Amino acid sequence: MDVFDILDRLVAFPSVAGKPNSDIAGWIETYLGEHDAKVTLFPGPEGDRSNLFATIGPADVPGYVLSGHMDVVPAAEPQWSSSPFTLRREGERLYGRGTTDMKGFLAAALAAVSTLAGLRLARPLHLAFSYDEEIGCRGVPHLIARLPELCAKPLGVIVGEPSGMRAVRGHKGKAAARVTIHGRSGHSSRPDLGLNAIHAMSDALGAVFSEAERLTRGPFDTTFEPPFSSMQAGVIAGGQSVNIIPDICTLDLEARAIPGVDPAGLLVPIKAKAEALAEDGFRVEWAPISAYPALSLPQDSGLAALLRELTDEAPLAAVSYGTEAGLYQAAGLDAIICGPGDIGRAHKPDEYILAGELTACQRMIEALGARCAA
Repeated sequence: MDVFDILDRLVAFPSVAGKPNSDIAGWIETYLGEHDAKVTLFPGPEGDRSNLFATIGPADVPGYVLSGHMDVVPAAEPQWSSSPFTLRREGERLYGRGTTDMKGFLAAALAAVSTLAGLRLARPLHLAFSYDEEIGCRGVPHLIARLPELCAKPLGVIVGEPSGMRAVRGHKGKAAARVTIHGRSGHSSRPDLGLNAIHAMSDALGAVFSEAERLTRGPFDTTFEPPFSSMQAGVIAGGQSVNIIPDICTLDLEARAIPGVDPAGLLVPIKAKAEALAEDGFRVEWAPISAYPALSLPQDSGLAALLRELTDEAPLAAVSYGTEAGLYQAAGLDAIICGPGDIGRAHKPDEYILAGELTACQRMIEALGARCAA
């Protein structure tokens, strides 16, 4: 199978985040087993979805990890020109959910396996494919925790998120949470007998506005746009009818933090403001949604130099989106982003990747394998 055949098979699995993934994970496991890779498939705590880790070469020698996620975002938008889970090719463009984010990278890595298996690798290449990245990087922490028993400490991790095959050294961290305020319902003509949850949420919402404005004053990191941490309220919901006192209101918010700033810590003032509403008779729930740390790989790192040689381009300092790379770095591993596709095509109807991007990624991985050969 070539890279296009593999991508066709991967896209056909509707591996939407938060759903069971035994079909795609099982197919990849079988494919890798046919190429004599050592494969470990292990379920996460949810029980119905798994991470996958595979090794080509000697596992007891430090090597490199090629990291990607098997899940995709939903594809329910009516604007799709064809079935999102059927690969469609028009010239250089290959359309389908996940082609860019990020089954294209998975396909390139899997297509390279036959070449890698034919090399006498002195250093191994590992494939680390996670689940539920799209809903907060929920699967990869369980994979990272297992690394010490699966292989020698890797020399570096290449996370294949779409970057136009230009390596990237940094991204912001992120934390998101949902606050739910429970009040007391009643007829709107007697507000004195109820507790209006929407009105109460204005305290938390006001704190979001204040913190967002405060963050614009620094600290700063000019490698990012904007060069400061940020916060926003993303979703708010509550109420049934204009003449009913709303007894529940929810708010989803997020913070994005420059390196050196804890993204979860940025949400602490909002949590405190919301929980203070209990003094007025409201019941408040705070539920973390997702969190991952920033990535900041030094410009003079060996991994950055390696990717410069493999891509023939200097790595970019940073991108605006987040990845699992920050979690690998937090675990003590050098990590960098480099993968086929453009993030601007992801998470939208008629997502696509270019055929040349796929083959370029496969060539890069095979060149990395040649460097690891005896």
